[in-house]
Amino acid sequence: MCGYVGFTNNINNSGMVLEEMMDRIRHRGPDSDGKYIDENIALGFRRLSIIDLAQGNQPILNEDGSKVLLFNGEIYNFQTLRDELIKEGHVFKTKTDSEVLLHGYEQYGTELLNKLRGMFSFVIWDKNKKELFGARDFFGIKPLYYAFMGESFLFGSEIKSFLPHPEFVKELNETALENYLTFQYSPTSETFFKNVYKLPAAHYFIYKNKEFTVKRYWEIKFNEDEKPSLEEWVEEISKVFKNSVEAHKISDVEVGSFLSSGVDSSYVAAVANVDKTFTVGFGADEKYNEIGYAKEFSKYIGKENISKVISPEEYWSNIAKIQYHMDEPLADPAAIALYFVSKIASQKVKVVLSGEGADEIFGGYNIYKEPGDFPLYNKIPKFIRKGIGAAASALPAKRGLNFLVRRGKDLEERFIGNAYMFSEKERKNILKIKTNAPEAAQITKPFYEKVKDKDDVTKMQYLDLHLWMTGDILLKADKMSMANSLELRVPFLDKEVMKVAQRIPSKYRVTKENTKYAMRLAALRATPPQTANKKKLGFPVPTRVWLKEDKYYNIVKNMFNSKEAKQFFNTEEIIKYLDEHKEGKKDNSRKIWTIFIFLVWYKIYFGGNDPLKEIENFNIFQGA
Repeated sequence: MCGYVGFTNNINNSGMVLEEMMDRIRHRGPDSDGKYIDENIALGFRRLSIIDLAQGNQPILNEDGSKVLLFNGEIYNFQTLRDELIKEGHVFKTKTDSEVLLHGYEQYGTELLNKLRGMFSFVIWDKNKKELFGARDFFGIKPLYYAFMGESFLFGSEIKSFLPHPEFVKELNETALENYLTFQYSPTSETFFKNVYKLPAAHYFIYKNKEFTVKRYWEIKFNEDEKPSLEEWVEEISKVFKNSVEAHKISDVEVGSFLSSGVDSSYVAAVANVDKTFTVGFGADEKYNEIGYAKEFSKYIGKENISKVISPEEYWSNIAKIQYHMDEPLADPAAIALYFVSKIASQKVKVVLSGEGADEIFGGYNIYKEPGDFPLYNKIPKFIRKGIGAAASALPAKRGLNFLVRRGKDLEERFIGNAYMFSEKERKNILKIKTNAPEAAQITKPFYEKVKDKDDVTKMQYLDLHLWMTGDILLKADKMSMANSLELRVPFLDKEVMKVAQRIPSKYRVTKENTKYAMRLAALRATPPQTANKKKLGFPVPTRVWLKEDKYYNIVKNMFNSKEAKQFFNTEEIIKYLDEHKEGKKDNSRKIWTIFIFLVWYKIYFGGNDPLKEIENFNIFQGA
């Protein structure tokens, strides 16, 4: 696992600038660095050594020096591809998986991408054609950002590495802020920085003569196969997942595993047979502390569990540093827990396996049960349900009314993913600024269009796979692990696993009683029954409780009264959310957190100083 940065070379002091840009992502690769600079391009690399520790440094050049590679990720079928390429006459200088991409692109062009199995973000510079090729993996596990600034084209693993470039103009994208208030992350290819973009998952780009083109090379296609029995599906899941885990364990260094109390990470840890598992929790309440379960489960599979209880003070005092590493604001409290579990793991291993992606591909979120709930109510004609929903939405919020409101809307109106913070009306009410941000339904519509002939569960999964998973789950997985120089691998998010998952009928994915039903039955073969059937918790964080305590209430209130808040928000409105929560009138914790995290992030990146200096000066407890 590594990090890279580069730019088209239109400046005089490119070597010095590149060094400074590389230094911003030292955490992604503390083991070594490398550069390639010619009259047209500057390429920089930071390495975390995992495979071929002695010779795997980058950039890597092909035999005649006409092509140069920068790569972040792992290719799990590289040995097979390497053998094929050697037979075709290619000469390898290293034993790394990285070099397969370079010779593979020479041999197959863009068709190489569909031959790969792995997680990746890479660029290849063709010196003869003066052409840059870049690609991002199937699910978006590894990031790739790019920017058009003045005469320069910038690209790399993290946005923060762009900041030292002399042509980089740091300007807030206010449209991204309004979208974020609804989704809790940035849901489009735009980022919070104007003119900086994310390459979407399963896409590649070509940049030549100042022309930039993007193309999708792979798609998820749900196509239910009713022929196999449930038992046959369970067997198929068991086989393909075991194969994926074995592939994800390929490494020249020790591999560990994250472990919560849920079935996903437990299944990974049991099948992987690694020596160490890692867990974090909060306090002694089992709602927020999974350490007891993790130790018990680790004992059951005969492995060592290394754990840490995070104090509220530790959690809050690291928020600024974590938002710096995130590049863009992400209002998921679990990101901070992920930072801490990555930190304790990085002290013991360089690589961990984790359970991200299982919910999206196998149908694991409880909200996926909603389409099948209360079937009798669903039989009421749509126009009547819409009328009841409209009437319910006009009444003061009360338990049970939300059901009527939601069931009065089509799925495409009511479901934008696992997080729905502020409605369009609410965000307009709290924002002082005016933007041209689209409504949430406009952002989700292209994805719903692609699965318009599918059942509602499949539609929800498809949407989450393309928005929630890449925008939240995988963003925090990459940034929090790499902040601690740790490689995180996700065996559920494997192309071969997806081939199986997209064929499973929805009746075997989500039932009245349970979610990811067929996968749980497969997990049951490797884990005890109480694990396979356990309700999902993830990394539960007690922000709801903390925000009612004076100390943390005052921290947030100070931020809501800050000059940064007054620049963007109607402060009396956002403080109203905070006071209602503290007084127990409403659980506004997630909405409060969404605003608060943006303000912390904005202060770090736009506070006037270099972001690293802002972190040094940032004291979240000051005045609380």
